[in-house]
Amino acid sequence: MSDTPTAPPPRASAAVPISAGLLTAIVGFASSFAVVLAGLQAVGATPEQAASGLIALSAGQGLLMIVLAWRSKLPLSFAWSTPGAALLVSTGMPHAGFAEAVGAFLVAAGLIVAAGLWRRFGQAVEAIPTSLASAMLAGVLLNLCLAPIEAIEAFPWQAAAIIVAWAVTLRFARLYAVLAAVVVAAVVIPLSTPLPEGIVETAWPVPVLVMPTFSLDSIIGISLPLFLVTMASQNIPGLAVLNANGYRPAASPLFVTTGVASAVTAFFGGHMLNLAAITAALCAGPDAHPDPKKRYIASLTAGGSYIVIALLAGIAAAFATASPPLLIQTVAGLALLASLAGAAASALSKPDEHVPAIVTFVTTASGLSILGIGAAFWGLLAGGAMLALLKLGKSA
Repeated sequence: MSDTPTAPPPRASAAVPISAGLLTAIVGFASSFAVVLAGLQAVGATPEQAASGLIALSAGQGLLMIVLAWRSKLPLSFAWSTPGAALLVSTGMPHAGFAEAVGAFLVAAGLIVAAGLWRRFGQAVEAIPTSLASAMLAGVLLNLCLAPIEAIEAFPWQAAAIIVAWAVTLRFARLYAVLAAVVVAAVVIPLSTPLPEGIVETAWPVPVLVMPTFSLDSIIGISLPLFLVTMASQNIPGLAVLNANGYRPAASPLFVTTGVASAVTAFFGGHMLNLAAITAALCAGPDAHPDPKKRYIASLTAGGSYIVIALLAGIAAAFATASPPLLIQTVAGLALLASLAGAAASALSKPDEHVPAIVTFVTTASGLSILGIGAAFWGLLAGGAMLALLKLGKSA
């Protein structure tokens, strides 16, 4: 038996995980709230309903982090589905308006719950080729990522200021690049565009209940793609981040919990809650605390911060709604460029699947709508058919 003493756990000030949690919430909200607002408004939400959705999602992810991180003592992080919001932008408004979109959100939430309860269903989703799922995501993101270029023509100096701030900050402090773009946008937009008086006084959080309606078109065109992009680009990568940092939470209970939470927020306009992917590393990584057993404090802090942010989300939504949409989409597009790059790289990672992946990408990016069903579904279907055709008759 060795007499070597066991090394004591690493020590660090409580300020370390607290600051990591604050950073998680600030970066998570500022980097993508414009995408969420754009997505909700694209499927028919009024400014009040979009603000309500943003508030519900902010509060929902905060509550999930506080409750589950406290119970498990793990640095669990949750977020809204940013790729899902981008999907809504490309989908457009359903026939019956936002109520039909909310019905689609509920069905997507139910599919997340089913993936957690029914293992075979989850395995079937995981069996979708990564190249096709990534190509679909890249096609969904493309139009929003073109917004900064389009804004240069319509709002030259405003768009240039936002883009330059993002690019320079990306060079020296990558984590804060989108936050810098948000700050500059908040400065240049009021200087060039008159905003309504009393915008702050009238923007306190007001939840708006939306009763859903359902249609087969929206289930196929919104629910299924929203479920797939959330699983492929949020839940599965989120688990991977936790695993890479030495945490092994059971996936099924997390899927069920986020699905149920998504269903609740849907009634107030929210589209989807899920495991965080990018910001998860801020709470689960060594920078949150040298002792892995104390990193859950970062998640608790982030959760509390999101609750506070939810109280201010109405102001952010009111400002974004009163601003030129293209400038808000510019910030959203810059925030999604890294996701687009990652999705494109993943889509083209297997040479023998390049053509099916490109078929999926161009079909999704085209905005094609047949029978009221959006392009994301047709893109995945076209790419899957091409992949099956190329592999027909070939041995494994």
